Amino acid sequence: MLKTLFAVSVLALGAVTMPAVAATKMVGGAAMYDTKNIIENAINSRDHTTLVAAVKAAGLVEALSGPGPFTVFAPTNAAFAALPKGTVENLLKAENRKTLVKILTAHVASGAWSYADLKAKAEENGGQWSFKTLSGDRLTAALVGGYVSIVSESGDIARITIKDVNQSNGVIQVVNKVLLPK
Repeated sequence: MLKTLFAVSVLALGAVTMPAVAATKMVGGAAMYDTKNIIENAINSRDHTTLVAAVKAAGLVEALSGPGPFTVFAPTNAAFAALPKGTVENLLKAENRKTLVKILTAHVASGAWSYADLKAKAEENGGQWSFKTLSGDRLTAALVGGYVSIVSESGDIARITIKDVNQSNGVIQVVNKVLLPK
């Protein structure tokens, strides 16, 4: 009887806590909590170590820890690795900080744009919707095969691979390509 009561209690506890666990997104092997800000979550993702290093080198930690809201199109380590050899290393040098800031802020927009928001805006505008980034550049949410892709002014096309990673100060949309401004 005691074993049965214990088993029922454990099952009931699991049923109560499971929805909270299911709502937490995993990125780079780490749970992303909507109670933490963009930086607090990103530093835990093993798929975003290059992005975090770049944000630190650019001096943008404080800004992206601020109240926002921001939408960050966050390239993975693989996206940075796909850049020409030596690009990341050069960008991380102190003398290239201005360029690095430009590139990183070209991945950030004001507001918290969910995947559904981006898709709806693109649908309302004939399949494409352009918006300004913090760098002053434009990104375009484009419907490609029914999915939303993000296109830079340079023509880089990134696929959103993990959508709607909610943060206390916005949302992260994980992308598979670095979106270079003109």
